[in-house]
Amino acid sequence: MEASDIYNNDLVNRNRLDFIEFPQIKWFNAYRDEQLVSRRSDLLELTKESLLFKDTKPFYKQISKGCKLCGAGFWSCLFITGKCNANCFYCPTSQTHDGLPTSQGLSFQSASAYAEYVNHFKFKGVGFSGGEPFLVYDRLVEFLKKLRKKCAPGLYVWLYTNGILVDKVKLKKVASLGLNEIRFDIGATDFSLDKVRMAKGIIDNVTIEIPAIPEELERMKLLLPEMIKAGVCNLNLHQLRLTKYNVPKLLKRDYTYVADERPLVLESEIMALELLKYANDSHLEIGINYCSFNFKHRFQKAGFRSQIANALADDSEIINTNGFVRNLNGDQLNYERITVTDFDSLSDLTLDLEYKKYSIKRDLIMENTKLTPNQLLEVKTLIREGEKQIPKDEFLYRIWRMEHIENKLRKF
Repeated sequence: MEASDIYNNDLVNRNRLDFIEFPQIKWFNAYRDEQLVSRRSDLLELTKESLLFKDTKPFYKQISKGCKLCGAGFWSCLFITGKCNANCFYCPTSQTHDGLPTSQGLSFQSASAYAEYVNHFKFKGVGFSGGEPFLVYDRLVEFLKKLRKKCAPGLYVWLYTNGILVDKVKLKKVASLGLNEIRFDIGATDFSLDKVRMAKGIIDNVTIEIPAIPEELERMKLLLPEMIKAGVCNLNLHQLRLTKYNVPKLLKRDYTYVADERPLVLESEIMALELLKYANDSHLEIGINYCSFNFKHRFQKAGFRSQIANALADDSEIINTNGFVRNLNGDQLNYERITVTDFDSLSDLTLDLEYKKYSIKRDLIMENTKLTPNQLLEVKTLIREGEKQIPKDEFLYRIWRMEHIENKLRKF
């Protein structure tokens, strides 16, 4: 058995074990679900000329600047509140608590501290998310003001909202403060476009960002021309995923779950690809992209790791494509991950900025390994040339996963 097969089998076992208390989950079965796999393959073949980020993001016409920054690793997502006023069946987490704004596990007591963080780690884009940002409108305004005052003029800033609390006064305010893009989750409001239309002409870039809900495919086809009239530039479609929080709601629907790094809804991916095909066949004037879980898991994580490592590593250290520090000294090899956390008095390494003090952690994620002469030659070749050729050997496959971002959506 090849190393990648062993890894994928491990994902299957891990997913099933994580959700063992839900025996009714319909896990993917290659024989039973042959038609779904066939349709997915046909649709992926149709998108092969319009793929970004190592073929993990199928798209039609264009994607937004914010999405480009996200994939390149230049994006900081600030969860400005953890509280939401909607009750979407697909939400992966409980959103009932309004705490400090957070990003990547870091908390920010002040807008100045966050703007300083954005500058120090050289992020080029910021997305305000939640929860629902308009529940803490004054806080949102404060943070947006500070970003525009402290950060480079070219910083691209967007906002996610369900739209429930949106009105023209608030829209004009955030527009005057330099909000570049607003993204509406219309799934939270029974696919109403009222607030989307309200934003037209006020915010430069209006986007709809929703999960790809399989049973809403036909409604979405009918809505696409209305979205265009409402001023929507782009439609972003996410893949539904199963979590311990949303499992009671998702299991009420007849979905098929694929074991990946997280359990994913197969029909959700197919729905997104079907809508891309429909838009292309209909020659619609709207950008659509499928924000697959594979894209998020690979590029968002690698991009953030790279931003942190490049800012904190020594000049002599090598940061690979995946954002890890590679230490190859003679025949000795190991990998480190550099992370930044809220200050911990037990930490030896710190980053002292004006508004916030951080701890820096360097974790050995692959122990120091002595390579044989043949292994050393193979590892150097893999680092230099092995991006697309996945090794069959387990040890080399482990190195490959450290070094390279996996290409394409996974096969079943």
